[in-house]
Amino acid sequence: MLKILKYSFYDLMRSRWSYVYFLFYLLLGFVLLFLNNDLSKAVITLMNIIIVLVPLIGTIFGVMYFYNSKEFTELLLAQPLKRSSIFLGQYLGVAGSLSMSLILGLGIPFALYGLFKSNAIWDFGLLLVTGAFLTLIFTAIAFNIALSNENKIKGFGYAILSWLLLAVIYDGFFLMSLILFQAYPLDTFSLIATMVNPVDLSRTLILLKLDISALLGYTGAVFKSFFGTDKGFFIALLCLILWTVLPIWRIVYVSKKKDF
Repeated sequence: MLKILKYSFYDLMRSRWSYVYFLFYLLLGFVLLFLNNDLSKAVITLMNIIIVLVPLIGTIFGVMYFYNSKEFTELLLAQPLKRSSIFLGQYLGVAGSLSMSLILGLGIPFALYGLFKSNAIWDFGLLLVTGAFLTLIFTAIAFNIALSNENKIKGFGYAILSWLLLAVIYDGFFLMSLILFQAYPLDTFSLIATMVNPVDLSRTLILLKLDISALLGYTGAVFKSFFGTDKGFFIALLCLILWTVLPIWRIVYVSKKKDF
């Protein structure tokens, strides 16, 4: 698996799109720091970009890499190699290269600006951790979609739809349900609805860490009373880990059963 991981990783690192992705975050970091003297404000702006962009890039790159390397994958399947090693290696190579581009692209300008001497280092660290988790999660979802659909057009369509559902449409239904059922106690519902969506969960964790949960109104008070505690924070991290592990487990399961 390590050899396949290295090949996938270096293959993507040689791709011009990996450099574009890295340079985008590098320039974004320098521009935000040039426009904002306060690191906390720069982190808030980055959060709004990362929460939407990182899942989209992970989804597109995952599907695109799977379909483009299909012939090479079939060649590997003809060799005495475990199927799980082949697909896990490819997945980790894609997710690892995207995560590294994100971390280095944002880390370099912030480090040069003096991040390590600022109290915002923990907020920025949480931003990078959630960004890495979102990359792992949505790349795994993309691999699952591609494994389940031989047709490229269907695969790309389902991948974009999954991103839209989790990153955009889900929030609309969530807010509508809070408005329609505002006469009922919604504390438990709000917490569960947030934890079943990795995008909302990541956004909530960052907002609470920045101590601006008041912007969320009533739900902000509910989230702060739960996620603001150490227990709530670890439960949230556990949910992100589960969101990562379950799609990876399904990649292994489907790859073993699928007839290529």
